[in-house]
Amino acid sequence: MVYIWRYIKKYPKLLTMDVIGGFFFVLVNLGLPTVFALMIDRAIIPGDVDALYFWSVIMLVVIIAGLLGRLVLSYASSKLTTRMIRDMRNDLYKKTQLFSHQEYEKIGVSSLVTRITNDAFVLMQFAEMMLRMGVNTPLMFIGSVVMIIITSPSLAWFMIAALPLLTMAIYVIAKKSKPLSEKQQESLDKLNQYARENLTGLRVIRAFARESYQEEKFTQETNTYMETSSKLFKLMGTAMPIFTHILIWMSVLIIWFSLGEIEVGSLAVGNLVAFIEYVFHALYSFMMFANLFMMYPRMAVSAKRLQEIDEMPISIDPNLDGITQSQTRGYLEFKNVTFAYPGETENPVLHNISFKSKPGEIIAFIGSTGSGKSTLVQLIPRFFDVTLGSILVDGVDVRDYNIKALRKKIGFIPQKALLFTGTIGENLRYGKYHATEKEIERATDVAQAKDFVHKTQEKYHAFLAEGGSNLSGGQKQRLSIARALVRTPDIYVFDDSFSALDYRTDAELRRRLKEVTQESTTVIVAQRVSSIMNADQIIVLNEGEIVGRGTHDELMKSNDIYRDIAESQLKNVSLEG
Repeated sequence: MVYIWRYIKKYPKLLTMDVIGGFFFVLVNLGLPTVFALMIDRAIIPGDVDALYFWSVIMLVVIIAGLLGRLVLSYASSKLTTRMIRDMRNDLYKKTQLFSHQEYEKIGVSSLVTRITNDAFVLMQFAEMMLRMGVNTPLMFIGSVVMIIITSPSLAWFMIAALPLLTMAIYVIAKKSKPLSEKQQESLDKLNQYARENLTGLRVIRAFARESYQEEKFTQETNTYMETSSKLFKLMGTAMPIFTHILIWMSVLIIWFSLGEIEVGSLAVGNLVAFIEYVFHALYSFMMFANLFMMYPRMAVSAKRLQEIDEMPISIDPNLDGITQSQTRGYLEFKNVTFAYPGETENPVLHNISFKSKPGEIIAFIGSTGSGKSTLVQLIPRFFDVTLGSILVDGVDVRDYNIKALRKKIGFIPQKALLFTGTIGENLRYGKYHATEKEIERATDVAQAKDFVHKTQEKYHAFLAEGGSNLSGGQKQRLSIARALVRTPDIYVFDDSFSALDYRTDAELRRRLKEVTQESTTVIVAQRVSSIMNADQIIVLNEGEIVGRGTHDELMKSNDIYRDIAESQLKNVSLEG
């Protein structure tokens, strides 16, 4: 409730309208039985036509007033809940943008999607019902009980006798629904995870002919979700029949026991009708409030899951008040950097890494799989923070920068090229929204992407499917490189970004890169020696440690690991040729 209230209280005018509408609605609904009772006793039974018209007009006015109250209540509650869910999702999305890899791994991407969509929807449903029923049902119940006692104190005990039964039923249902709700949401997380894996890994699944296995996994989880949901909905569904039967039996007993009072004249027929109406309103409002109470455990589960996102501490401090400008451009230095993943401090991935680079230089990293190359370059834009030591960009520790200012200095081309749904031009302008056509043309030309872009009919307006799935791996890599070139950053980081390119395209692209990176440092992570042979400094990594550094020729003479990698690759190239 505290989590929901945080967003609802932002709109006091709508909240006031909701309360006024609910209060007015209650007054009207309690007034109708009273007017109807007076109509029966003073107009219908005496046969007074004029009085009948009079009370009919009064009833019509009351009905219209009730309609207005309901409209105000519906408008205010709908506006409040839609704005609440909009603000809530926006805040959650903004929070996830601050998450580092550590937070994403802790919660899971599939679970995050479920929480922001499904769990938020559960809160919206609860808030909608709370705003509609949370004000008028308690008032309706209290007002109805008061009118029941005033109308016929002798029959009021029927109402009092029914309340313990109703309360016990509500408590049992609410208690049993909470663990089922938790299990249901966890199962939905797994369903999203399996669906995501199946869609993104479709080619691998088909290549290994494992469709049946994946279908079986998904079917098992859907069955689990179905069984849990069925138990939950059956449990929640028992409430209405219980309340309905209690209401029917109470009506029968009230009429039965009221016959004696009507016979002796202590209870008028109109008052009996009004009494039954009051009982109905009392029990119905109690039932509606009970439904709200029974929804609470499910809402509490979803709210807890959303609060976990909202309250999760950020491992990478964005340092919003940090440095935004530097006096120099394109300088990079690692000072005795050691890095271990969170929770694995005894097993560092990188050990005591130190090197310097200045504008115009190309520094490359090579080594066996798992040597820490990609991890090292991910420390530059602070995807992770160093465990020991420091990284300096333009003479300033990266942790002292405003994180957005730091990342604007860096053009990061990841190992797996990722493009967004939209046009080619929109993707190229992702890092520089106001880039000119000339800048885009130059970037695609340097990245060897211009030819295939211009072959499409729409050129830069050509639409890309989700993830750029309508392009080849090499085309996606070239567009990713062009996207970074459009930005003209101080530091280029190529995390094995040439792996999908043929040797000729790779060589031409690297040659053209020198034209546009004269004032920037270029950092390259590569598996192929041919991609880094012309680097100013090549650093050889082995198990997270620097085991060699120098130019290609120097390392071929002095470093066994580099020489073995180079000879095996260059031999294969010559054999292929």
